[in-house]
Amino acid sequence: MSNSLQIIMNGEELRLALQRISLQILERNQAAGRLAIVGIHTRGVFLAERIKKIIDVQTSVPTASGALDITLYRDDWSLISQNPVVKTTSIDFDIEGVELVLVDDVIYTGRTIRAAMDALMDYGRPHTIQLACLVDRGERQLPIQPDYVGLITAVRPDERIEVQLSEMGGQDQVVIER
Repeated sequence: MSNSLQIIMNGEELRLALQRISLQILERNQAAGRLAIVGIHTRGVFLAERIKKIIDVQTSVPTASGALDITLYRDDWSLISQNPVVKTTSIDFDIEGVELVLVDDVIYTGRTIRAAMDALMDYGRPHTIQLACLVDRGERQLPIQPDYVGLITAVRPDERIEVQLSEMGGQDQVVIER
């Protein structure tokens, strides 16, 4: 059986979703003292940078941002590979007391986000951790819900959602792969 792709979000829809998420973050955090955006490797980092740029255009204060690798915090990393590829975590600001927005491309079981929260706690205790995801495909295994979502969709267990980004050599779109 051959793989087929169905586009569920084109480049313009993706851009508008990130714009909407960014404005919702600003609306919720406008009275906050400090706001920071942290993306989960790999696509979450690119999405976080886009959100940061949108927020920075709207405000006069640059938003702190960073990248988070959760590989060694996952509860299933030994099942995935005996030689996990560890990427760079880059959080060069104090997260203590900040309103921190964690960004990922797709939320599914909630396990990635749980691992990300564990990893963040090694860097300090933010005032809040808010979650922004481009796509929510449902079917959580843990009680974790995003605060900001670009698209909510349901897919079959044998389908996979792939976020394709220009930063990774493709075009901006979200597809369901069968």
